[in-house]
Amino acid sequence: MAASGLTMCGQDAPAPNAVAEVESKPLPPIPELLKIVEQHQQRDEKVLLQYTYHVHHVMEEFDGDEAVKKTTVTDSESFTVGGVRIQRIVARGGKPLTPDEAKKESQRVDEEIAKAQKYKAKRDAKVAEGKGDGTIISASRMLELGTFTNERRVMLNGRPAIVLDYAGNRNVKTKNVGENIVKDLVGTVWFDEEDRVIARTEGRFLGDFKIGLGMLLDIHKGMSFTFEQQKINNEVWLPKEFAGQGKASVGMVVYRIHGRTHTEMSDYRKFQTSSTIVGTNGVVEDGAGETPK
Repeated sequence: MAASGLTMCGQDAPAPNAVAEVESKPLPPIPELLKIVEQHQQRDEKVLLQYTYHVHHVMEEFDGDEAVKKTTVTDSESFTVGGVRIQRIVARGGKPLTPDEAKKESQRVDEEIAKAQKYKAKRDAKVAEGKGDGTIISASRMLELGTFTNERRVMLNGRPAIVLDYAGNRNVKTKNVGENIVKDLVGTVWFDEEDRVIARTEGRFLGDFKIGLGMLLDIHKGMSFTFEQQKINNEVWLPKEFAGQGKASVGMVVYRIHGRTHTEMSDYRKFQTSSTIVGTNGVVEDGAGETPK
């Protein structure tokens, strides 16, 4: 789920006949739609492990008067090691890292990989025991944690999309961190009608809450965000853009925000067993420069 009142993505105007044809089709039952989307999301998450991509991140930190006091810009490469997603910073403020900075970043990445793999081992063990991991919520459970209403059809980026409004039920007893987050959200979800995947989400948190005595997750009322995906290589939908505004923190020093954040993902490349990377517009050798346009 995701979103904010930040910049909305542009929508291409379809031909009148195309709109009429789409609007004449009956909308699917909401439980049926969510079940299919759940299956497709799990499929795409596995395919994502095969891709590396570029991450451009801008963070604007607020002072006490909600004015921007500091802007930080980083560029990273996101890749998978041992089944966990890692980001390696390659530039700050538009300038490549110095040799000393690159060395420190490599050390940081090595530490993050070790931590992530330990966490993954514990999470996989819970899943094997049938306890779940708190990150995957079934479609049926989503319907228990909140309500989806106002089903309608629109065009999003030139493609038909089914839209639902969501409101969490704060009185529901939850089982894990993921469910705590979902029940405290209100927002809107756009599902690509043809591929039955989440194309865009928007939402905001209804109140303050802390999980793990504030050490794990601390979200403040009004925190809002948007999230959008794009279709890559005509085979999978992967993250395109994330934006958020408000105040939140994850862990003691892992991630903090009091301001605005905007992240763009691009230059998707797919690893093959031949040690080459298949880009969205061609093939480049592993370690080569930008994907050919």
